[in-house]
Amino acid sequence: MANTTTANTKKTKSTHPVSDKVQDSLHESIDNLAEKTASTENKLRNAAQTSAESLSAKQKEVQDKWQQSAVKKYATENPVATAGIAFAAGVLLTSLLRRK
Repeated sequence: MANTTTANTKKTKSTHPVSDKVQDSLHESIDNLAEKTASTENKLRNAAQTSAESLSAKQKEVQDKWQQSAVKKYATENPVATAGIAFAAGVLLTSLLRRK
């Protein structure tokens, strides 16, 4: 019975016109905000998808270049020399960074 009374109260003219206007205004504002948020979310999702595809293509390109590079060929043919060169470069870089 309480539901019937509540439904009947909502159907009748409200005695609070100011609060009804505020309520309607807030509902409209929330609806507008929801639409703008949905639009922005779609734009962000599309941008992320495009960026992911671009990054994937760039990664593939770099991997292809690495597979064909002379550095990779030298490193696989001379692993001990490569490790020595890397160690020497690390020592040199460390000594340069400690001076500052």
